[in-house]
Amino acid sequence: MRLQGIDIARFIAFLGMVLVNFRIATQVNATSDLPSLITNGLEGRAAALFVILAGVGFAFGQSSGRQPWHLTLRRAAFLFVIGMLDMIVFDADILHFYALYFVIGILFTRASNKGLLLGAVAITLIGYIAVFTFNYEAGWDFDTLKYNDFWSLQGFFRHSFYNGWHPVFPWAAFFLIGMWIGRLDLGAKNVQLRLIVGGIFMAVIVTTLSWGLGALDPELAEITGTSPLPPTPFYILAGTGSALATLGLVLRITPVLDRLYIGAILAAPGRMSLTLYMAHIYIGMGVLEGLGKLDGSLTTMTVFAISVGFCLIAALFARLWFYKFKRGPLEALMRLTTEGKVR
Repeated sequence: MRLQGIDIARFIAFLGMVLVNFRIATQVNATSDLPSLITNGLEGRAAALFVILAGVGFAFGQSSGRQPWHLTLRRAAFLFVIGMLDMIVFDADILHFYALYFVIGILFTRASNKGLLLGAVAITLIGYIAVFTFNYEAGWDFDTLKYNDFWSLQGFFRHSFYNGWHPVFPWAAFFLIGMWIGRLDLGAKNVQLRLIVGGIFMAVIVTTLSWGLGALDPELAEITGTSPLPPTPFYILAGTGSALATLGLVLRITPVLDRLYIGAILAAPGRMSLTLYMAHIYIGMGVLEGLGKLDGSLTTMTVFAISVGFCLIAALFARLWFYKFKRGPLEALMRLTTEGKVR
């Protein structure tokens, strides 16, 4: 099953990640202006939506029987290699984490819906316990947002499983939640409305509770916060809520977007998100670096405009690409590498 709304939601997640990553890369300090407020709201939320959508896609593949476990494992290996190469120049890479999430997904392929949700809860709690059990700040330079010893064995495992940008514990919980969502009838109006209402309710309640606990005792703010560093259960729940609401809303309005003749344009970049993810690093950030603009000299409005402009160009490129080809460049390479065929 493929729903165009899923691809549109994936493009929205990509847009959010570009906004966040370009701001981090350009070392621009957040202010109180509208671009900063929008980007602040997307920090951690766009990536959560991306991972949940990956889980949805994984569930679609499993239900159709097109993705046996060994094929998934080969795809995970491909993403791991690409992600590790990406880490050489961009240490906030998410692709090598995806590889680990896919392995977790394989382990839960035959789990019931209840088992998926219980697995997500367990993974979240393990990640939360790890924050208190181990030194969460180990390896980090939070002033520059650099992870210093990733390329050591100890640093790699620490970064990958409990204190990196998107560690398995608890980020794999998003993937399992996505698998659960992927088993729903996402084309049904009542399911879409439940995602919207339930997602909004979850995000508002959890965020309000987090804020209230932090206001009562400032020391609680770090362990009950909804920011992605450190990723507390409050963050996982708030990120899940915003992702559910976004997905439900996009699915609901997709027919309207189609009638306006923009649905296919917005869906196209979502179908080649792997290619565009790499492009925003090597082309987007590469051009900014070549122009000497990664030094904090740009304004928040300028970075916001560059980010949106890049995504619009990416959407146009993707739409034109699919007139001729069935898959994006890296998507085709992954299929060739893991299955021995492109079409």
